Amino acid sequence: MTVTQRRGRRIMMTPGELEAFLTTQRTCRVATVSADGAPHVSTLWFVWDGASMWLYSVVRSRRWADLRRDPRVAIVVDTGEEYDELRGVELSGRVAFVGEAPRTGELCAELDFPETLFARKNFGLQEMPHDGRHAWLRLTPEKVVSWDFRKLARV
Repeated sequence: MTVTQRRGRRIMMTPGELEAFLTTQRTCRVATVSADGAPHVSTLWFVWDGASMWLYSVVRSRRWADLRRDPRVAIVVDTGEEYDELRGVELSGRVAFVGEAPRTGELCAELDFPETLFARKNFGLQEMPHDGRHAWLRLTPEKVVSWDFRKLARV
């Protein structure tokens, strides 16, 4: 993962802060480009494996159709209510489609780890339930920008 942040370096997250943030947060906003060029933003749960963000998306969604046509994506994970509490990460790049679509639970070694993480984090389960409506997207980000406004008080 390459951090290409030029401005806001004093409030950017360290690698350790970034890892902790992406590991503990649950919800992200996914921006795609529609066929007519219009942006489309939707919310999803995710897991972070230390290098990639894994998204479990409904395959009959506008998001899925957009990404099938154009795999470029920007994803934001953020939190905070007051100005001096705001922190977040924007990750961008191209998604990869992993496993069968829709996912029915066929053996796929590449999905063992993210499915275990996702099941524990989001469902409190040891195994991933498969509903035949969702499938996996993996974003290994080409660009990462982060911010933590809590650092402004320390400067």
